[in-house]
Amino acid sequence: MIPFNKPALVGPELQYISEALEAGQLAGNGLFTRRCHELLCSALATTKALLTHSCTSALEMAAILAEVGPGDEVIMPSFTFVSTANAFVLRGATPVFVDARDDTFNLDERLIEAAITSRTRAIVPVHYAGVACDMNAISDVAERYGLLVIEDAAQAFGSRYRGRALGSFGALAALSFHETKNVISGEGGALIVNDPLLSPRADIIWEKGTNRAEFFRGDVDKYSWVDLGSSFLPGELVAAFLYAQLQAATLITERRRAMWSAYHEAFSMSEAQGRLRRPCVPDWCVHNGHMYYVVLESLAQRSAFIAALRKAGVGAVFHYVPLHSAPAGLRYGRAHGSLPVTDSVTDRLVRLPLWPGMEAVQPRIISAVLAAL
Repeated sequence: MIPFNKPALVGPELQYISEALEAGQLAGNGLFTRRCHELLCSALATTKALLTHSCTSALEMAAILAEVGPGDEVIMPSFTFVSTANAFVLRGATPVFVDARDDTFNLDERLIEAAITSRTRAIVPVHYAGVACDMNAISDVAERYGLLVIEDAAQAFGSRYRGRALGSFGALAALSFHETKNVISGEGGALIVNDPLLSPRADIIWEKGTNRAEFFRGDVDKYSWVDLGSSFLPGELVAAFLYAQLQAATLITERRRAMWSAYHEAFSMSEAQGRLRRPCVPDWCVHNGHMYYVVLESLAQRSAFIAALRKAGVGAVFHYVPLHSAPAGLRYGRAHGSLPVTDSVTDRLVRLPLWPGMEAVQPRIISAVLAAL
């Protein structure tokens, strides 16, 4: 069986883990954490990055920094992972689910303004499959209404919008380094702080609600509990593994984009024949090759397609169950009108294997897809 995902090493991961062990610090915020912060800030042209246990943790930090609470609303897509909504629900806020565009399946920027109420506090665009949302349009709406933009860039490290790195547009952004992402650490993430006014409090929240960062800078003679916070730091072994991956991020992205392009070319005729739909990448975006999917005609066809691929030894999977119709989504959030694109794509989208080292078996996957069609 060719797995849907297979975590890949880039080389010096074990060497860096050994160095972390020899250094004698296994708790977070050590040498490798700082090295990762430097690489992330450089990649996104920003001044603050904080490693977290996961993208979920980064989103939870963002929700605290956004100061949302009971009665507040946060606009987001329904076609996303549950963490996008959970982070704000945990603060007492209400997710307002907006439909997706029918080309990229990202948040439809044309529907945002109509979803804004006097209680709206933030917009959370999610860059699905590493393809950029229309950040100019979203930023324009946010600025006119005085709303915070928080990018869920879980799948988008290495992608760009009009020449600028995704994760650098919102006041805050969350990245994922889960083993299914491009750059990995098993579990892991990062909060990107692009608004300097939020930076001091981000340090405090990251350090369990204490002013420990000020203490180590020599600004205070002792540190104490001063605000909300939690244990968001990953350990140094995770950071050491991640550092190796971040150093190889450009190479990883190039390999994934090459495999993505091989899929795209192989299925062009099938799309022309109306047998499937390939991903759409707008001119404004340079994607990172995170995911390759195809869209079929119906749920029944998709089920048969996945079963045929599995019989051929290929692990293909579907994706999100819409949040607006999930039990917790109905309890904690609300949909802004009907969401026909979201409801449709969730039944028809299939993700194909895509991971570094898969190049040798990709022709077999392509053959299996064409046979299954």
